[in-house]
Amino acid sequence: MLPSTPALPAAVLWDMDGTLINTEPLWIAAETELVASHGGVWTHEDGLGLVGNPMTVSARTLRDRGVDLPLPEIVDYLNQRVAAGVAASTPWQPGARELLDSLVAAGVPMALVTSSYRMLSEPFAAAAGCFDVIVSGDTVTRAKPDPEPYLTAAELLGVPIERCVAVEDSRAGITSALASGARTVGVEVFQPVEPRPGLVRVPDLGALTVEALCRIALGEAVRS
Repeated sequence: MLPSTPALPAAVLWDMDGTLINTEPLWIAAETELVASHGGVWTHEDGLGLVGNPMTVSARTLRDRGVDLPLPEIVDYLNQRVAAGVAASTPWQPGARELLDSLVAAGVPMALVTSSYRMLSEPFAAAAGCFDVIVSGDTVTRAKPDPEPYLTAAELLGVPIERCVAVEDSRAGITSALASGARTVGVEVFQPVEPRPGLVRVPDLGALTVEALCRIALGEAVRS
């Protein structure tokens, strides 16, 4: 670290789907396939409407659209299909791998905080090799948009949530992060990121550096 660089965040807390890896097309393809196999139609716009939702909410929506399966089976099907796609080739978002490596080099603790279940998040975290803590959708009582996932991550890391920076791309995830008290960055990926008090909006991960995350942790906006 250069002497002029601001103090490091206590931790950076990362959303996974859409933020670090481009899995949303995989989710939408799995949803489309499952609905079609039960005689229904699922559009790209339908899929975008589920971005960032808890898995149980997505499963109920698909069941309401004609998928005649128990909710746990719907959840398992989606996770297995997406996990297979990620295993075939990790679809990193531009700049994600490099930013994670920079934070590791700077000694910043990191957590993966995702609505996806462990069957997807744990293999990805193992491949990434940089997360100190994993909080998955099936390890919390109340998933995003509740603040519990981010509060849990900070507690497991042993750091104050208000000194953490959370990086998100979905409305539900941003709501969760802001409610937790973390400094929050919204990356504009599949959903427009509307202005909110305390939210820093960026067009992509290329706008973030270790120094930028330090300044965000201090309450300075990079782009609002």
